[in-house]
Amino acid sequence: MAPRRRPAGLLLTPGAGSDASHHTLVAIEEAVVPLAVRRVDFPYRKEGRRAPDRAPKLIESIRADATEFARSRGARTARLLLGGRSKGGRMCSMAVAEGLPAAGLVLISYPLHPPGKPDRLRVEHLPLLEVPCLFVTGTRDPFGTPEELEAATATIPGPVTHVWIEGGRHDLKGADAQIAAAVVEWIADLPPAGPATSLTRGA
Repeated sequence: MAPRRRPAGLLLTPGAGSDASHHTLVAIEEAVVPLAVRRVDFPYRKEGRRAPDRAPKLIESIRADATEFARSRGARTARLLLGGRSKGGRMCSMAVAEGLPAAGLVLISYPLHPPGKPDRLRVEHLPLLEVPCLFVTGTRDPFGTPEELEAATATIPGPVTHVWIEGGRHDLKGADAQIAAAVVEWIADLPPAGPATSLTRGA
C-alpha cells in the first residue's frame, strides 16, 4: 500500500452558539503547527445574526470555504481535514457525506441528538462517511452518551477513532489541551481502514 499523503490543511468550524474565535478551535490551530489551519464562520455569523441558517446553506458555505482554502494551498479538498465543534462538525460531516472530498473529519462534541431526546438521532448520513473520523467527546455529554455514539458511529465505513474526555460535558470546559493533543496524535498517525479505536482521557 502506498503511504498516505499528509493533509494540506485543516478547516475548522464553530458550534451554533459561537464563532471562529472559539478558544478550542484556537487551541487546535496552535497545536497542529506547522499544518495550515483556517477557522471559518458560517454566513449567519458573518451577517451578525444569532440564529443558524438551515443545513443546505451551512453545507454550501463549507464547500465554498474548503474549495477556496484548498486552492490557496495548491491542493484539492481531498487533501483537507474538515471539522469543528458540535454543529459545525456535524455540518462538515454532512458536506462530506454529500460528496465533498476530504482527507478526514475532526469532530469535537458531535451532537448526536438534542439533549433529552435520544429518539431524534442525527445519523442518517453516517453510513456515507468513508474517510477517517476522529470523535472527541465528553463522557457526560447530554447530546449523546458514549454507548449511543459508539453504536451510531459503528455504521461509518471509514476508520473511526473515539477519544473520551472523562467527566466532560458538551462544552468540554477546561479540556482544550486534551482536545488539541488528541487531534495532533490522530493527524500524526491517521488510521488505516479497520475497526474503531477508543481512548479515554482524564478530566
